[in-house]
Parts: sequence; C-alpha cells; structure tokens
Amino acid sequence: MDDAGATARVLAADLEAGLPATLALTERLVAVESGSHDTAGVSAVGRMVGEELARAGFTVEREATAGRGDLVRAGWRGGDGPALLVLGHSDTVWPAGTAAGWPFARHGDSITGPGVGDMKACLAMACAALRALIGRGLLAGRMTVLLVPDEELGSTASRPAIEREARAADACLCLEAATPGGGVIVSRGAVGAMVVRAAGPSRHVTDPGGRSAVAALAPLVEQLESLGSADRSAAVTVGTFHGGTARQVVPAAAELHVDLRAPDAESAAGLERRVRELALEAATDEVQVEVEGGITRPAFSHSPGTELLYGVAERACAALGEPLFARSERGGSDASFAAALGVPTLDGLGPVCHDSCSTRERVDVPSVVGRGAMFGAVASGARVVL
Repeated sequence: MDDAGATARVLAADLEAGLPATLALTERLVAVESGSHDTAGVSAVGRMVGEELARAGFTVEREATAGRGDLVRAGWRGGDGPALLVLGHSDTVWPAGTAAGWPFARHGDSITGPGVGDMKACLAMACAALRALIGRGLLAGRMTVLLVPDEELGSTASRPAIEREARAADACLCLEAATPGGGVIVSRGAVGAMVVRAAGPSRHVTDPGGRSAVAALAPLVEQLESLGSADRSAAVTVGTFHGGTARQVVPAAAELHVDLRAPDAESAAGLERRVRELALEAATDEVQVEVEGGITRPAFSHSPGTELLYGVAERACAALGEPLFARSERGGSDASFAAALGVPTLDGLGPVCHDSCSTRERVDVPSVVGRGAMFGAVASGARVVL
C-alpha cells in the first residue's frame, strides 16, 4: 500500500475515536449564528476555530476587516516540505434568528442545522484531521489555514489576503463540502455579480412625461437572460428587480441584480461586456443608467498540479473504501482565486453535504471520518507529488 493509503487508514482510526468531540464542536459552531452581515457571530466562529487550531500547534492571528468579521490566519511549520494553503470561511448565508427554529440536530447518520455543511462541519473535520496529522508527525513543510469572514459575499474584503497567501503556497486545499456520492471539485466556472441602476425624475402618474426607470429596465430582463448558452454552461440571471415607491408615483429609480456564470475566462469577459452594453443602451433622455460590478470569482481550470493532488485523494479513498469522483462546478469558491494564480488546487474536501444552502442542508456523519482522513492524506501526500 502506498503512503496515501497508509496515512488515510491511520487518520481514519484517529478520527473515528475522536468523532464525538468533532460533532460536539460542530454543534457549538452551528449554535453561533454567523450570517455574513453578523460581524460578531462571524468573529466568534473564527475565534472558536482558531482556538482549536492553537491547541493543535498552530500560531493563530486574527485581523479585523472593514465592515466584516475577523479574518483568522493560523500558521504551522514542520521542517522541509511544500507550503500548503487551506481555505475555509466562518460566515453562512443564514440571517440571525434562523437557529431558533432550526437548531443543530442529529437524525441517525445525518446532522443538520444552519451552516452545518457550508461549512461548519467542514471546519470541525479539518481541525480534527490536522490535529491527528501533527500528533503523528505526518505533516511536513509549512501550512497556513486562512479562515475568511465574507466568502458568501464574494470575499470582497478577503481577496487580497487569499491571493497573498496563495502566491506563497505550493498548493491550495479548500474545505467546501463534498457533493453527494463523494465528489471532489477539480474545476469551477467563473462567477459574476452586477447591478444595473436606472434614475430619472419623479412625478405623479397623471403628470405628462417620458419613460420611467422601471420601464427602462423591464425589457432588459429578457434581453440579459437570453445571453446564456443553450446548455446553461454560460448563464445570465436577473435575481432581483426593485423599483418605484408608490402605486401612483412614476418610478424614479429601479435596479436589477444580475448573476453571471461562465465556464472560462474568455466567455466570462464576453458576458460581462454584453451586460454592460445592453444596460447602457436602455438609457433615455430622461433616464440615466449605470452599471457596477463584474466577474467576482475567476474560472478555476483543471491543471496538472490539481490532477496530482486528486491522485493522492483517489489512493486514500481506495484504501478506505470511500467513494470519490472528480467534479466540475458552476459555482465559485475562494479556491478560484488560488487556482487562477496557477496554484495547484483541490476543492470540495469537506464531508458530504446534501441540499446545501437550504433548510434541508445536512451532512453525512460517517463522511466526517472518511473525508477527514482523505483530506489529511492529501495534505500529507502533497510533499511527495509536488
């Protein structure tokens, strides 16, 4: 058996023994509400994870970000070997009060609760796996765990830190949850977010005048959404359309929030350009139109380095009898920033999650052990393949 398989077996035994503690940490993390705009909650989750990593031997720093929770940077050095960057996030999509009606719970082999899969069980799993790796002397080189507070908002405040750490890394491992069936993410498409705003004069509906802000933007919905490809590999979606103040007042303001998805950098740039062109063409003498935003996460292309990391994961899972397959994902993550810089990157290394970002979100408990052992084997095996 090769090193990846042997390491995975050793770690699986440790993680199985420590599973009650890992689930207890997950429960504590889920109980702390940390929607992206809840800076206190986001910082509290970061502090809890930082404390776990400090107990494992990491040196932990916390850094305040403008208008967001704390960014947590945990560093570890263990002799010669590659520099690894592990990415995670402490925020969730769930607003304050969600946990009151949907608390952490275990039902057989599943756990549920707001943010349990995206990504609090992932964080607890990683802490356990790294503690086991270091305790057994199986992690060589340098590792930085970066826990960002605004991933669900596009990591706008954290992107400089992510890219700075990625440039200093030989490989990046991202802790997003695995998809059902054991999917590991080896590539992602580009993601964009744009806002189209229209502004014109306000008047009563009985007063004469020209086009309203709502009327100027309304035709854009169909025009923008028609930009997508037939197979949906490229897509433009108008997620929200707001306008007007009262029934009897001609709308003086309106705005569209637009989501972009594209398989590669070239098609992403083309979509962004066409959205801008069509939006600006909607302007009239009375109504001004402006566009902001663009591609928020670059495409993450499958690379030879990613293939090497996937090979380690494959050997680890084979030794454990765990399912695994390579997956390309339309959604973005912080892994995209590292991959776009040419850093070998593997994503989706957390436990298996179903129905992410819905109230049906749940994590398969056995996968916390299996996926944790695989994650640890990849972190350990990177010194051989890179």
